Amino acid sequence: MGQQQLLLIVLSVIIVGIAVVVGIQTFGTSAAASNQEAVINDLMNMAARAQQYYVKPTGMGGGGNQFDGLGLEHMSPVATGTSEYSNENGTFTIATAGSGDAVTLQGVGSYKDKDGNVCQVQMAIGPNSITNTTITKVAAGE
Repeated sequence: MGQQQLLLIVLSVIIVGIAVVVGIQTFGTSAAASNQEAVINDLMNMAARAQQYYVKPTGMGGGGNQFDGLGLEHMSPVATGTSEYSNENGTFTIATAGSGDAVTLQGVGSYKDKDGNVCQVQMAIGPNSITNTTITKVAAGE
């Protein structure tokens, strides 16, 4: 009976070990997906503010039906005259400066997966449209 109990204990330890490894991998995948969704959400909010800038008359501090002159300070209350805006979700920049009726924003996530990669999202914004143009994994720091 002692050997049978020892075998059950060893088998239980192996099963628990496998469950822990699967749980850690699932958490890592979930955290990366969550960060990517948060970056997209932040970019959507910034895109909506960019469209507000587009339709606002120039006399009221807007673009007067143009994206020319659009800066991060128009899309985020805390970014003032900087070339990038960061929060807990990632770092955001204007990838392609506003010209007439188009602007492209970029967000790079803050969560690094097990390979050291982060998500990168680019969003093309027009007067009446918002489009995710790329969602990729890139090495952190690129």
